[in-house]
Amino acid sequence: MKIAAVQHNIEWNDREANFAHLAPMIAAAAGAGAGLVLLTETFSTGFSVDTDNFAEPEDGPSSTFLRDQAAQHGAWICGSCPEVPADAGEDRRPHNSFVLAGPDGTIHRYRKIHPFTYGGEDKHVRPGSALITIEIDGLRVSPFVCYDLRFADEFWQRAAGTDVYLVPANWPESRRMHWTALLQARAIENQAYVVGCNRVGEGGGLHYVGDSRIIDPAGEILASGSQVETILLAEVSAERVAEVRHRFRFMQDRR
Repeated sequence: MKIAAVQHNIEWNDREANFAHLAPMIAAAAGAGAGLVLLTETFSTGFSVDTDNFAEPEDGPSSTFLRDQAAQHGAWICGSCPEVPADAGEDRRPHNSFVLAGPDGTIHRYRKIHPFTYGGEDKHVRPGSALITIEIDGLRVSPFVCYDLRFADEFWQRAAGTDVYLVPANWPESRRMHWTALLQARAIENQAYVVGCNRVGEGGGLHYVGDSRIIDPAGEILASGSQVETILLAEVSAERVAEVRHRFRFMQDRR
């Protein structure tokens, strides 16, 4: 399968503007043969967690956009957005939901387990509690979101059953070295592909430079982008994961 990471700017808390901006980029990625297209964390709003209209209902405009794009292009389209679950009760904080939409209308959700307390996300966004892995065209795909990247144990929990980790982010320039180092580390230590898709531009007083990566199970960088909007593309396969794990039998020795 060919995977695309769409490294893009985000208009602050303007869903319609972001949908209009992203639609042709998704079309370009799908037109280049991508069977799965990854957008950034909070692709439709930016990381505007403390604004009044940040949250939306589950199956709201952002997940509907992903579903429509998936159907239109016959590909899996994904990214994260702030969704209030139907059973939220009195706590109206949204989850930071990674929504993965399939071309047949299928929707899978991973809810970010680690809100970014350093940036105040925990005050406005509720944590998720479950890790998931989805099989897509023979690839076992495990989604995480941004700050989750710092928690190696949860990546390891899914490693034996994962070929590809997807990590959308809004990771600022000031900690860019951490982002790139951790992406590569997660690929090497788990012998799996890692696709990290980070935004560019300005938002909430922070500067973002992308540094998106597609990294193979041996830690080789297959595609990268920095500073500007771009589409990263790379072929990935379960066979490559199996080959690396067979040649370098490290996973069996981990305790």
